[in-house]
Amino acid sequence: MKNNMKNNKNIASAEEQFNKMINTPVWKLIASLSVPTVISMLITSIYNMADTFFVSQISTEASAAVGIVFPIMSIIQACGFTLGMGSGSLLSIKLGQKKNEEASEISSTAFFTALAIGLLITVFGNVFSSFFLKSVGASQAVLPYAQDYARYIFFGAPLMCASFVLNNDLRSEGKAFFSMIALTFGGILNILLDPLFIFALKMGISGAAIATLISQTVSFSILLSFFLRKKSICQMNPKYFSKNPKVLGKIVVTGLPSLARQGMASIATILLNTAAGTFGGDSGVAAMSIVTKICMFLASIMIGIGQGFSPVSGYNYGAKRYDRVKKAFAFMVSSSFCLLSVLSVLVFIFAPQIMKAFRDDATVISIGTTALRWQAAFIPFHPIIVGTNMLMQSTRHVNQAIYLSMNRQGLYFIPLILLLPHFLGLTGVEICQFLADLLSAITAIPFLIWFYKKLNRLENEK
Repeated sequence: MKNNMKNNKNIASAEEQFNKMINTPVWKLIASLSVPTVISMLITSIYNMADTFFVSQISTEASAAVGIVFPIMSIIQACGFTLGMGSGSLLSIKLGQKKNEEASEISSTAFFTALAIGLLITVFGNVFSSFFLKSVGASQAVLPYAQDYARYIFFGAPLMCASFVLNNDLRSEGKAFFSMIALTFGGILNILLDPLFIFALKMGISGAAIATLISQTVSFSILLSFFLRKKSICQMNPKYFSKNPKVLGKIVVTGLPSLARQGMASIATILLNTAAGTFGGDSGVAAMSIVTKICMFLASIMIGIGQGFSPVSGYNYGAKRYDRVKKAFAFMVSSSFCLLSVLSVLVFIFAPQIMKAFRDDATVISIGTTALRWQAAFIPFHPIIVGTNMLMQSTRHVNQAIYLSMNRQGLYFIPLILLLPHFLGLTGVEICQFLADLLSAITAIPFLIWFYKKLNRLENEK
């Protein structure tokens, strides 16, 4: 009797969520999903910047170490994002089709796979730590700091990978508020623990990494509790883990755009660190590390709005409400552009002061100010790049999404960072990301035109 009551309650909840996702005005729906998601992304970016900010007070080498470890963190994130975005995109389509049990199978398979992959990263990362760090550009002066920081980041890999799955699946159900609670609590905890561990307990750069590990553990526990307490439509349970390799294959294939995007970002950061070190020394690496974190903070707003858009797009595409998919995309791009325009102007004007707040080093400030201004100039146009990519991924146009996700850091940035510094020196390092972003936005437009034509055709066939 109790099981029947629970099942009826879950069915009613799923039906209510379905009606909400396909009937609520898209601007209102995206806003309700985006606000908690943007807050989550901003808090995550703030605590990433907090690490950089507090570590930068130790020394320029310590600041550079955070930049050196960043591509390794990007690899961990790439694994988590692949399974998280893959399962989330499939999940929202399945829920739009009212196939709730299949959605639970997808969620559970992605979650337990993420834990296993994260554990492998922990083992191999710690065993080959020195080799990895030297490979991504650590100088002899920076290497000890990087090793102290990376050790704890590797230990957190299983929780980090699995958290991406939990986080994306909650958002794909339209429950972004739950996700916000977990990430916000963990982020605030990280910000509070950083100065305590680094300075009060005199743990140095290791303290920053330990603070990050603790905050990730707390966020993971809160995220998982929502599934265990059945606050979600999908169930996270070993019994739903699929032994059919095709299920995992679909998740991975759907998540490949995220793997391509994050994987390319990792390679791009390694090359950026190498070029910055060659033409600007450890100060150059430190400056570009700080600029990257600041721009990630601004980009997190776009990503947050985009992740509020994705479940709306997936649900309505699965329900064949193509008119709402178009309205959702238009609202997402226009609202993001307006918000980012204001912020990019402020960052452009106050770039020297922002850099000085992180590291009061004349060389770091000079290099960072130029690079930050170039990147801030194009940030308002990120919605075209990220939005088109998310549109393709959320509607399971995998090949197009993979190609678009590889453009910014792969097809454009990597060749530019390999060539421009040899002709323009440090200036080539500073302007690479701006040029890559410009080319990526131009490339996205034909894909967007093609997709809208397809939606019009599907509407006419209904």
